[in-house]
Amino acid sequence: MGSFLIAIDGPAGSGKSTIARLLAEKLGFNHLDTGAMYRAVSIYLHSKGFKPGDDLHDVLESIEIEYIDGQIYLNGKKVQEEDIRSAKAGQLASSFATLPEVRNKLTQLQRKICEKGNFVVEGRDIGTVVLPHAQVKIFLTASFEERVKRRLKELKQKGIELSFEEVAKQIEERDQRDSSRDLAPLRPAEDAVIIDTTCKSIAQVLEEALEVVNRRKTDEAVRC
Repeated sequence: MGSFLIAIDGPAGSGKSTIARLLAEKLGFNHLDTGAMYRAVSIYLHSKGFKPGDDLHDVLESIEIEYIDGQIYLNGKKVQEEDIRSAKAGQLASSFATLPEVRNKLTQLQRKICEKGNFVVEGRDIGTVVLPHAQVKIFLTASFEERVKRRLKELKQKGIELSFEEVAKQIEERDQRDSSRDLAPLRPAEDAVIIDTTCKSIAQVLEEALEVVNRRKTDEAVRC
């Protein structure tokens, strides 16, 4: 039997990172954060002196990413969590991730990684572009206000103090970029199950996601 793949998409603050990680733990699956891959590649390109308007063909060809024991390795070097979670990494990823050649390269690498096991994969175009044949597709959403509050809490835990208005502006701009880009815009796959996480606890959302997965597993078992 081949890999069992679960695609979890959604906008910033919808809860997809938390749910994807917990769902993978619950199922004993691997967890792949594609956003981390974009950040890692963007940092690498920047370190080599490249900018978004440059010819990136040769340097992208030289990039290999592996997933080993739950860790991402870029050209054999472990990607450090503190490096890819910095504000600088986020800014670089926003610039490079809009480029078709970067997205095409990352899509190839993500598909290659997912050939080698059972994965919960989180991102913004997993169910629509990266893994359109994933057995389970879930799209998480939440109200704008709820997403801003979650992001504020997350930043505060990191010691970053921003106003509600500042965070709201950041998320609004990110939503606009993600949903309006020509290549792989943020949207639910036609066969995705949409879960609104507003006013729900993490445990409640996780339970809903598990029900979706178990229904699909049961359907597959019946067909077999």
